[in-house]
Amino acid sequence: MMAYKVDSDFFLAIPRPDKDAARLFQLIDMDRVSFRKFLPWVDAIKSYKNEEDFLAKVNINFGKGISLNLVIWYQQEIVGMISFNHLNKLDDSADIGYWLGKNYRRRGLMTKAVKGICNIGFSEYALNRIVIRAAIDNVDSNAVAKKEGFTHEGILRKGEKLLDGYHDENIYSLLQDEWRRMNARET
Repeated sequence: MMAYKVDSDFFLAIPRPDKDAARLFQLIDMDRVSFRKFLPWVDAIKSYKNEEDFLAKVNINFGKGISLNLVIWYQQEIVGMISFNHLNKLDDSADIGYWLGKNYRRRGLMTKAVKGICNIGFSEYALNRIVIRAAIDNVDSNAVAKKEGFTHEGILRKGEKLLDGYHDENIYSLLQDEWRRMNARET
């Protein structure tokens, strides 16, 4: 398994469609009502096979350099996913998407995952800028961006289409030089 170790019991890994799809589907299926509010794609994942096909597709996109989707592992168990949904080579930027199973939220796991994918983005992909977009009413997602030191740049009015209509969207960013300063303080 190709993986990036964040700490002793937490790592991010390239998905293995045939092995990881069942657990990821289970996490999605257990909490559809909550997920649907901010993740409209959830309705398209109706079976283990849908998830397996999705994972195979994101691995193809990884090979093409279009995106990077990673499975989040905590204490030897799959708990969610995090991704660079779009790797923009023209301006060396990427935007992050993420989700966690309901039993793993509010434990600081997503902030660890965001820190991990930012380390990958800035060190391995030489990104200049990483963006998190979050619907204004998505309290948890906004909290993750703030906790990880992302700067709030503004609001895109009705910038995110969710199942119940358009929502205003907060835009946060972290720049490579900011990341370098933050990591210099930690060492």
